Formats: sequence, structure tokens, C-alpha cells
Amino acid sequence: MKMQREIIPIEEIKQTLKKTREVSAREAGSIIEKAEGLKGLTPDEAAVLLHCEDKYLIESLCRAAERIKESIYGNRLVLFAPLYLTNTCVNNCLYCGFRRDNLDLERRVLSEEEIRSETETLIRDGHKRVLVVAGESPRECGIDYLERAIKTIYSTKIAHGEIRRINVNVAPLNIGEFRRLKAAGIGTYQLFQETYHLPTYQRVHPSGPKRDYHNRLTALDRAMEAGIDDVGMGVLFGLYDYRFEVLALLYHAQYLERKFGVGPHTVSVPRIEPAAYAPISANPPHAVTDADFMKLIAVLRLAIPYTGIILSTRENAGLRDRLFHIGVSQISASSRTSPGGYTQGEDTSVSNGQFAVGDRRTTTEVIRDISKDGFSPSFCTACYRVGRTGQEFMDHAKPGHIQKFCLPNSILSFKEYLLDYGGEELRKIGESLIEKQTAAIQDTHLRKATLKKLQEIEMGKRDLYF
Repeated sequence: MKMQREIIPIEEIKQTLKKTREVSAREAGSIIEKAEGLKGLTPDEAAVLLHCEDKYLIESLCRAAERIKESIYGNRLVLFAPLYLTNTCVNNCLYCGFRRDNLDLERRVLSEEEIRSETETLIRDGHKRVLVVAGESPRECGIDYLERAIKTIYSTKIAHGEIRRINVNVAPLNIGEFRRLKAAGIGTYQLFQETYHLPTYQRVHPSGPKRDYHNRLTALDRAMEAGIDDVGMGVLFGLYDYRFEVLALLYHAQYLERKFGVGPHTVSVPRIEPAAYAPISANPPHAVTDADFMKLIAVLRLAIPYTGIILSTRENAGLRDRLFHIGVSQISASSRTSPGGYTQGEDTSVSNGQFAVGDRRTTTEVIRDISKDGFSPSFCTACYRVGRTGQEFMDHAKPGHIQKFCLPNSILSFKEYLLDYGGEELRKIGESLIEKQTAAIQDTHLRKATLKKLQEIEMGKRDLYF
């Protein structure tokens, strides 16, 4: 319990939210201005902004979030796809379609052949990054299975296509198992606390190993102790007061920085969506409005400026397009949320999959739309490949130097996509964007080197990066 309080001081968070409820607009404006120095926010400062309801202050907050994201990562958006290996689960979470009591769900554990087939479909769609997801089922989806699955995904290749980075979102492991996961070649290990509010956590996790709040809370410690230096955290917004959850995420991030010298590589911001036989999914106990959702994402960008903020296809296309402008830096596209969903052409209705999908655009459509909006679609995996992870990544990201790599690498990976998977319309849009983005590289030597690599890609070379 002492360690739980050290990571998430629940009473302190409550007091912070209480004392910051009535703060002047002038002070809130000063906090926003200070945040543009890329130094982050204290919990008190974040709480002040979370309480903001003034229309003009929130507009100022969102504009600042966009500028901060651009200062660190430029205008690139990293794309990935989730790859569900299993939907078997021993837990009974009240918000999840995979819960044990959903007796109508056809349970599946993908075979090696099926994993390869799913991977081939994602490769043909142009993906280079996948997020491996599995239900908690130790007998069927333990570390042995995960190692085989990762090996299968990495070994699957079609022409120029391949998966170059696998991130993993699976149930908490012990240190020995995390070491094996690291050795298998993963990038980031993700684990969402779902809610940091202990009474709520216990209520929505009535049975199964996931009911152990402490074991889940300390899993990122074990991952980092095992050598996985890129970890991702998140909560499921809608289970409890979003203001409390955002401050808890901030405290957790600060704890990791104190203990390991490295904060979270990513923070994910899913909201509860309807799921079959999930009692609270249709009417979340603390539903978050679109306006509050935009605000909390902006606050996270100011509070933890170096982190990658991940937005899933739970949200509808229109809202996602707006959120790309206020701090989001990584997005999923054309997601399927059940095992075998890519190969079989999964129905995205509520009755199928872990949750309902809101953005049903194809990967090509997402890329077309964000390109028209001036964003650079990125399939880059360079940092992971050259060892710019953990402390080294943070040393580049915190002062905003990482975009020196992000912009040219996004250009190169997008060029690959256009040549290998883009249609005529998209190539026209994409080539125009690449020309503008390349001209925007300020370092003359880097711009020339990027142009040279673009020519090499035109001539058939692949997987070029800085």
C-alpha cells in the first residue's frame, strides 16, 4: 500500500482538485504561457487547466497544445494498426466485450498460420508498425505464445513490405517474462491502468487476476527493471472523473521519471465505447463529453510534452481530425478489434470485437485526409532500430530536437508507402506534400541527404532512415 501511495497519492490528488477549483483566468493564462517552454506542468497547474470552462481560455489551451506538439515532433502523425491475437480472457471487466461472462462471443486464439495471414493483410495495407493485443489467458496466451507470435510477425514479408516494429499491449508479466519480451524484439510495452481510482477499479473488475490493482500499477516498474525502456500508459476515460485520471497519469509519469530517469514513451486516451455484454459500456458512469475530451488531451500535451499521445479508432473520423490538431502524435488506422478481423473482414458493429469502432475509414482514406490537412503521415521505426529509446530518446525529445529525425524519416517512410501502396490520386497529393515538407527541412546538409535518399527509394531501395 505504501508503494501505491508513492505512485498515486489519491488523497493529494483530491485536495489538489479541490483547491484549484476557483482560480482566475489570468493565472490559467499564465500557466498556458509557461507551458510553451516545454518544461511540463505541475499537478496543481494541470488541475487549474482541467477546471477551465472559459471558451477563450480553452481555445488558447488547444492552440498552445498544437504548437507544443509541433515544437517537439513537427507535424508528423505516426500510423499503426492493432493486431489482436486472442479474445480469450479470465477477467470479467464490466466495460469489455472480451469479458469472461460474454458467453455469446466465439473465442479464438490465432495459430501461427493465422497470425501470418493477419500480418500479410496488414503489410498489403502498407503498415510497418503493429500493436499486438491479447486477452488475459495465461494458459493459452503466455510468454511462450507471445514469443512465437512476435517471431512470426517479424518474419512475414511480402515484396518490399514487412512489419518493422511491434509494440505490445498484454496483461502484466513478471520480470523474467518481461526480459523475454524484450529479447523478442518489442518496441514499447503498453499497459493501461483503466482507472487509477481504487474503489472504482475494484468495482469494474469484479473477478479475475486483473482485480489486483497493485500488480497492474507496478507492472511498468517490472518492465523497466527488465530492460524495456519504452513503456506506455493510459486510462479508459469514462470510468471515473477525467480530472482525477489526468492528474493520476501525471503523477505516474513523474514517478517513473524519478525512479528510472525516463517517463512514459506514450500515453493513450481511449474513451469507453459500447461492447457486447459489457454492462457499463453503453452508459459510462463518468461519460466524457467531446469538449472535455479535447481539453484533457490538450492538458496532457502541456503537462507531459515529450510523450507520444495515442488516439485510437474508437473516436469518429470528424472528432479524430480535430484532435490531430491539439496534441495527438500517433494514430491507429483501419482497425479491427477481434482475432482474425483483418483476414475475415471483421464486422465493426458492437456485437463483434472488443469495442465498437468509430472511425471506419480505410488506411488509404486516413492518409489522404491527414495529407490534405498538412500532416506528414509517418510509418517511421527509426528510433527503435538505431537504439534511440529510453533516456536517449528523451534527451532528444524534451528539448524538441527529435523532430530533426522525425520530419525526414516521416518523408522517407511516406515515399515508400506512396510507391508501394498508393493509388494515383494519393500519389499526387503525397508527392506535393513531400516536396513541401522536404523544402521545410532547415538544415541544408540534412535536406540534401533526404533528397538523396528519396532518389534511392525511387530506384528501389527501401527502409532508409536517419
